[in-house]
Formats: sequence, C-alpha cells, structure tokens
Amino acid sequence: MYQYDQFDRALVHERVAQFRDQVARRISGELTEEEFLPLRLQNGLYMQRHAYMLRVAIPYGTLSSTQMRVLARIAREFDKGYGHFTTRQNIQFNWIELERVPDILELLADVDMHAIQTSGNCVRNVTTEAFAGVAADELMDPRPMAELLRQWSTVNPEFLYLPRKFKIAVCSAEEDRAAIMMHDIGIYLYRGENGDKLLRVMVGGGLGRTPILSQQIRDALPWQHLLSYVEAILRVYNRYGRRDNKYKARIKILVKALGIEAFSEEVEREWQHIKEGPAELTTSEHQRVASFFEPPTYDLLDQTDPNLGRQLGQDKAFARWIERNVKPHKVSGYASVVLSTKPGISAPPGDATADQMEAVARWAEQFGFGEMRVAHEQNLVLPDVRKADLYELWQIACEAGLGSPNIGLLTDIIACPGGDYCALANAKSIPVAQSIQQRFDDLDYLHDIGEISLNISGCMNACGHHHIGNIGILGVDKNGSEWYQITIGGAQGKTSSLGKVIGPAFAADDVPGVIERLVATYTEQREGDELFVDTVARVGLEPFKAKVYARATEEGL
Repeated sequence: MYQYDQFDRALVHERVAQFRDQVARRISGELTEEEFLPLRLQNGLYMQRHAYMLRVAIPYGTLSSTQMRVLARIAREFDKGYGHFTTRQNIQFNWIELERVPDILELLADVDMHAIQTSGNCVRNVTTEAFAGVAADELMDPRPMAELLRQWSTVNPEFLYLPRKFKIAVCSAEEDRAAIMMHDIGIYLYRGENGDKLLRVMVGGGLGRTPILSQQIRDALPWQHLLSYVEAILRVYNRYGRRDNKYKARIKILVKALGIEAFSEEVEREWQHIKEGPAELTTSEHQRVASFFEPPTYDLLDQTDPNLGRQLGQDKAFARWIERNVKPHKVSGYASVVLSTKPGISAPPGDATADQMEAVARWAEQFGFGEMRVAHEQNLVLPDVRKADLYELWQIACEAGLGSPNIGLLTDIIACPGGDYCALANAKSIPVAQSIQQRFDDLDYLHDIGEISLNISGCMNACGHHHIGNIGILGVDKNGSEWYQITIGGAQGKTSSLGKVIGPAFAADDVPGVIERLVATYTEQREGDELFVDTVARVGLEPFKAKVYARATEEGL
C-alpha cells in the first residue's frame, strides 16, 4: 500500500494544528457555529442528532494493521466502543466530543491517516473494489491510478468549492465490484490490443433524489491523460454546475440538461488546452506510485490443500462459509476472505467493535501480509489468506462475530445509520435491517434463495444505495410518521439498473413481511438458477405487486 512521504505528512500534521486552533476558537465563542460549519466539514466533522460524527478517510478501502489498531483505539477511547464502515470505504465514529477531535486527528496523522475531504463540496474519497490487486478476474491493479487521483485531488484549490460533492471510482476487473456507473466519474482501466493501458471514462452517475446511471464520455483514453481529462470534466462542471439549488447541483443534472454529446464537446474543448500540461502523467511518476503496490512475496503453494478438502467434507458449516465468504485469488494456494459485519440482530450492518477491529488487524498479520480492505458492501476483507489457514480463520472469525456465511445473500444488508443518528434521515434504517435479518435467520433457507442484494436508506440522499439494490428500501416521512417505500429490480456492476417503486409505502412493522412475500414471488416465478434481478426483468413488477398488496389488503394494512 502507499506510504506517505515528508510532504504528505507535513500537510496532514499542519491541517491538524490548523483545526486545533479553529476548535479552540469555536469553544471560546470567537467563532460562531455558522463560521465554524465550513471549517469542520473540511475535516470530516458533522453534527448529527446526538453528537458530532467524524468520518475518517480510507483511500480506496486499503488499511494496514497498524492503522486498524488506531481506529480501534479511537472507537474505545473517544467513542462508544465501535465504528461504522460505509459504502464509500470510510469509517464513521458517531459519538465524538468536539474538544477531543484534534487529538483524534493527531492520532490519525501519526499513522498516515486523516479526515480531509470526507465532507464538503469537493472530490471525496476515491474508491475501487475491495479485491484490487488480488482478484482472479482482474486485468490490472487499479490502486495506482486511484492513488494518483487521490494525491492530485487532495487540497487541490481549484476543486475545493465545487457546486456539490464529487465522487470517483476506478475498476479494472471483468466484474465491476466498484459500482462505477453510480459515480460522478467512473473509470474502467483495461489493456488495448497492443497491451497499452487505456481508460474508459463514464460521467454523470449518482443516486439521491434523482438517480441516474453514468454514460460513457470517452473510450481508449491513454492512461497518461487520466488527471488532465478528469480535470477537464471538473472544470466544465465547476463552470456550469448549478449553485442556486443544492438538489440540482450534482454533475448528473448538468449532463442531463446539456445532453452527453454537448457535455462531451465542452470537456473536449477544455481538455485541448491542458492535456499536455502539468497534469499529464509521466511513466516515472506512475512507476513511483505503482511501486508501492507491488505484490508481496507469496509462498509457492499447491492450488489444492488435502486438509481443506477433508475439512469441507466433514464440516457443513465451514463448507457453507467457504462457498459464500471466500473469493478466488490470482495466486495459487491463496484466497481472499470476506469478514461479514452483518451478524443479524446482535449488531447494525457495517458496525465493528474495537475488539473486532483489533482482531482483524491481528488476523491480517497472522494469516496475510498485514493489510486489509473495506468493501463497498461495508464488510471487511483479508486479501491474502493461505487456503491451508482457512479453517482456523473461520473458527476464530465465528468466535469474534465476523463469520456469518451470508455474503451476497439477503441478510448481507447495506444500510446507512438512518434516523438513529443522522439528522437528515426521515426514518430509521437499523431496526428495519435487523428485523429483516431476524425474519430470515434460517441459513438453509437463505442459501436456497440464493443471491439477493438488499439496500436500505433512511432518506433520499441514498447513502445506503437503495436504488441499486435488487430490493431497495427508502425511509420516507408521512405526516410525521416513518414509512418505507420498496423498489425492486436494481443492480450494480456492468449491467447496473435502477430499481422501480412497487407501490405505496409500508409501516416499519410490515416491512419484513413485505420482503418475505417478494422472496416468495421470486421463488415461484424463477426459472432454474435465475437471479432475482433477472426474474424481475423477465416477468415485470406485476406479479410482485399482486402478491404484496393482495396480502396487505387481506391483513388490512
């Protein structure tokens, strides 16, 4: 993973000192809350329902064991013993005291971490998939490109005050696990016929009040132009993006208003002025950054381990975990392991305790090379595990509450913190997620159902990405009461789609039953091994609506 140099460290520590002074002036009353607001947002600090929330950046979701231990320490000493991993591959602490924030930032800076640009109208955390560098279907490691974007965009004065927040994702695998089509800019990295690295650039994606999937603006772009082309897009957005209405300020609205062809022409004109300027990448700079992502020294291992075969045959629970939570690795004898943060009623989706964080840090060293990842789905990943160690890892992961064999299944729910914490939320997310997990706690039934993604957002800001869940749940306010709107048919990846609303919203207590009837309709209608989203696409919404609302009418809902 990337290692800070003297310039990186100087910038981060100077920002800590600056913010320490700003916090002192706010506490003394020298700064009003209105004056302090933009300053704290620049450092990832939000005011939530009950306390301040601090969002810490985890660039492209990669962490060292040392960094994870510091996050555990922050959870234990400055919060209530846990943190929440997000769909942006960051971590949030929900119970932070203002006067202690500079001390937290100092701890982070000491291990090359920060909260810069995790909020505000700027380029946010650059994301990629959790298996970058190790995925069996990867074309090349996307993290050097993500790191170059991170360095270029951090405290870049031209793009610190954009019309609205801005999100970039990079992918370079056969399967898009970075959800690039729902980002302001999505970049797909691949090789041309002669082996050169090329970029396919998507623009104008985003969820929220107006969900839109991105459109291709450029293909076969030589990698040297990564930064200059992104800069051209941002300049056009900065110039023409709306600033009079924050709900219409995202780049997706501008692209839709102009049309992709007109927007592309504007970007092309801008790019012609800068494409051979200072932002053009050189081979030496790319090699410098890429050198930090060289693969570790793997052992020469057989593809199959005889003990593993025996363990799989003797232990059904272990075999089930292997099937769902263990992913193929590009190096023989190794695998990547997903540690589920979705145990059900015992913890909110995406949460990890300080003890669990320390355990994961320890396992990263014991079973790998001291590195771990945060997945877009809010789970944690150990990227380099010997297959011979899988049984031992599974046992201790189960003991620590991180061994649920539910990755990709209905209870692997993506959820925002919702109304329990967020001041913007219309409704709670966590209780609804846990009630669904409780209803579907039969693992045999879950595995019979097969892969279904379920996403929950507590408001239209869509932090839970409900639009691209096979089943999406949106919390809405109806005359001061919490209700939940259901969509079906959403999907992420190269065949991304936006879910469609099935009808009127439901009360919280009714949601688990609604999900149960949606699943029952799917199992009745599917053909062979057909996935939920494919069944919806084939038969349409009507069979699902009929089942859900006929039962609701019978029960007087």
